[in-house]
Amino acid sequence: MQCTKEQRLKFTAQAKELVSKMTLEEKVYLMSGRIRPKPHGTPSGEEHYNFRPYAAGGNERLGLPPMMFCDGPRGVVCQTGKSTCFPVSMLRGATFDVELEEEIGRAIGREVKANGGNLFAGVCINLPYNPGWGRSQETYGEDSFAIGQMGSALVRGVQSENVMACIKHFAFNSMEISRFKVSVDCSRRTEREVFLPHFKDCIDAGAASVMSAYNRYKGVHCGHSDYLLRKILKEEWDFDGFVMSDFGAGIRDTVQAANGGLDMEMPWTFHYGEKLVQAVREGLVPEARIDEAALRITRTILAFAEAEKESGKKYGEEVLGCKEHIALSLRAAREGITLLKNNGVLPLERSKAERIAVIGRLADEENTGDHGSSRVYPAYVVTPLQGLKKIAPQSEIVYCDGSDVEAAKEAARGADAVIFVAGMDYKDEGEFIEHAGSGAGDFDSRGGDRRSLALHRNEIELIRAVAPENKNSVVVLMGGNTIMVSEWLDAVSAVLMAYYPGQEGGTAIAEILFGDVNPSGKLPFVIPERESDLPQVNWDTTEQWYDYYHGYAKLEKEGIEPLFPYGFGLSYTRFELSDAEFQVKKDETGESCAVQASCIIKNVGKREGAEVVQLYIGFKNSAVDRPVKLLRGFKRIKLAPGESARVEIACPVEKLMWYNPKTAAFELEKMTYEAYIGTSSAPGDLLAGSFTL
Repeated sequence: MQCTKEQRLKFTAQAKELVSKMTLEEKVYLMSGRIRPKPHGTPSGEEHYNFRPYAAGGNERLGLPPMMFCDGPRGVVCQTGKSTCFPVSMLRGATFDVELEEEIGRAIGREVKANGGNLFAGVCINLPYNPGWGRSQETYGEDSFAIGQMGSALVRGVQSENVMACIKHFAFNSMEISRFKVSVDCSRRTEREVFLPHFKDCIDAGAASVMSAYNRYKGVHCGHSDYLLRKILKEEWDFDGFVMSDFGAGIRDTVQAANGGLDMEMPWTFHYGEKLVQAVREGLVPEARIDEAALRITRTILAFAEAEKESGKKYGEEVLGCKEHIALSLRAAREGITLLKNNGVLPLERSKAERIAVIGRLADEENTGDHGSSRVYPAYVVTPLQGLKKIAPQSEIVYCDGSDVEAAKEAARGADAVIFVAGMDYKDEGEFIEHAGSGAGDFDSRGGDRRSLALHRNEIELIRAVAPENKNSVVVLMGGNTIMVSEWLDAVSAVLMAYYPGQEGGTAIAEILFGDVNPSGKLPFVIPERESDLPQVNWDTTEQWYDYYHGYAKLEKEGIEPLFPYGFGLSYTRFELSDAEFQVKKDETGESCAVQASCIIKNVGKREGAEVVQLYIGFKNSAVDRPVKLLRGFKRIKLAPGESARVEIACPVEKLMWYNPKTAAFELEKMTYEAYIGTSSAPGDLLAGSFTL
């Protein structure tokens, strides 16, 4: 039972009464973090950033507990060697499994509480305009609808454990190198249809808190933006919770931030505190703004504290990295890892894989994602090499790190199969720390944005040189978003996208390679033939324009066929879809309320498998410029060999609207829409139909 918005609003009167008893100084004290930073940003005595929850506010005199912050989203950052390290959100996006993501949210909520926290700030739902964004591993893919669905599931899961969920970074945050200086701009339609809908989805799902972004939007710091924080978030969307700053540099000016609607400065008191009290006394910030922020913070904390008290659930350190949570991490990796190519080499047969050559530095690296604020510190990490040794103990594993090409060739020639592990790690992509003190802590992440989406040149040359030595060559890709494969794809027989698969990632990779697990992940982004097919971004800039089109929508609009389409992923079995139906559902007043799509799906292969059935809506008859089609629903289904089922997917009519900048409102076009149901965004994978509104 989660603490819903309706439940929280019931605490308004109690919160108002409590706030009325506070002095101005006490109200302002609620509005910032408590920690004292060292020169490099991490509190004195900490082993690493967020080693323990960061406290903000609270009022001991009146019995109001503080907000206790824990970061994410790969799990709970707190403590070393204890938390469960789940796969990054991008891999979880590839599962298209809303139920699983909600279950992961519940596990994370339990671990937050076991650490002494009451807020999880790991619901990252920014949309990568270009997949080179170093931190895009923290979100669910390139599609706003899918991000909204998966983010909402995480919100529900976390808050079902009476832990506040904070969604971030509001908004337009999809650059690292320039995040402290860039001003993003776009059209109002792009703003409302592309970059904000997933935030509203998570607000509608009941998110208790929002974190602002470092960057500017239309010249204004997001942490100061009256337009974003007050007009859209609090007034238009009726958000009832509180807004906190991104850490350290999220506020640049006391008066602008307070008047713009920023309720809480995190993680320390620098621009708020005494400076904010003085601004109120000088008439620069109305005390009514302080009262509103104090009310929002107090009401939210009261509601969650009472819900937690009523639940009676207590969690100690025994839940941190417990067997159940690790099993959940492994399940996510199994569901999300995506098979892109398979010319019959996979799955490997144990009886025929007596000797396996494993090639590449990343095969023996604990590679769970970037080393910035999202870094989780589990008790152990299973590398791909370790996973193969564990899953295939009967095989002789020959390992080469790839630095000696001739040695790798020799190993490949003498092997029954070759497994390359190539891609990215925390040095290539992740949170960018420009200089000590500019961010939130002491990180060893070089991170930043990827200026090229290709593999490292030495990896490309290694694959092209060694793969021809053995026809049974497989590439396992590690990375947080699109990796270009055109240069070497024809040289290998199979490709597996493993993303950053969490602490049990090596186990899942090996299980899929040997067929113990049937791959079922689907690309949450498009892989084009050429990088130039994607939007171009200047990663080191003070100004960046975002167009209306990106990702698969851009390629389709321009008539460019991708190498691998959005939603694509192979299996060791085969599915057939038939009998597609599309109809419009009416509400009790006779108004159209939803589009109902369905089809029959049958497993026509020889083994159990899971498929993600996807619903796309087309806008060919629109009077305005709109995408060819957009994802508007999905459902994951598991079927035994020969089993069939009818899958139904509903899309609310609201999700078919476009934003009219002239009327400043979303509008529904009365026309005939195309509808498609299938297994990827590629036309050949879809059954087509239409409906009229």
